[in-house]
Amino acid sequence: MSAPNWRVQHFEVVDSTNDWLRAQAVANAPEGLVALADFQSAGRGRLDRSWEAPAGSSMLCSILLRPAVAADDLQLVVAAVALSARAAIARLVGLATTLKWPNDLMVGDQKLAGLLAELVGIGPEVAVVVGIGVNLTFAGPAAVSSTSVLDACAVTISARELLDGVLIELAGRREQLESEAGRASLRGEYEAALATIGQRVRVEQRAGAVVGVARGVDEAGRLVVDVDGRPQVFAAGDVVHVRNEGTGAGV
Repeated sequence: MSAPNWRVQHFEVVDSTNDWLRAQAVANAPEGLVALADFQSAGRGRLDRSWEAPAGSSMLCSILLRPAVAADDLQLVVAAVALSARAAIARLVGLATTLKWPNDLMVGDQKLAGLLAELVGIGPEVAVVVGIGVNLTFAGPAAVSSTSVLDACAVTISARELLDGVLIELAGRREQLESEAGRASLRGEYEAALATIGQRVRVEQRAGAVVGVARGVDEAGRLVVDVDGRPQVFAAGDVVHVRNEGTGAGV
């Protein structure tokens, strides 16, 4: 397939770029629509956690994709966006980041960006809205272990410049989602970028937590964790990298 026709809708203020774009998807908006906001009044992350940053301090956007993948492969769609953001950040400001499964970009032990993907079912088709927030000049509340592009590398970049870089990178990875070989290549890039692999982790879910060693990702991008010698596969969950088994300290 050819690269998506990216169309950016810019808002000074919006409740949530994901919510706005999800409504457009329900109305059958074509792939490639992007919502970019200076400020979100009701921004949120995983598990409906609220998130608010000063206006203009972050790249806050959501991207509408309609890949021909099964719903079970949602994590690979998220991975394509995360890897594109990682590559754009490296190219534009020279900042090296890693990924923390399932949805964070990290600078060392500090969070730089987070992603939130939502499925929108429309008849036989499934649209995916992928939201991403990158800290540009605001590192987040003091209680949160996070950083910003400015703090990490002393470079200032605009949200639109970074978004344009992400969309350039995403065009090729979007094409990879269309074929088995492309998805395998994308999965390999994703696994290589994951700092989670090889770590002792605690996977936190609504039903409780599981502790083990992250061994890799499966064909759908789900995390494979060795729990007492047996592999367990996780499609969702918050992951803590456990540094000290006795104290439970982690990131």
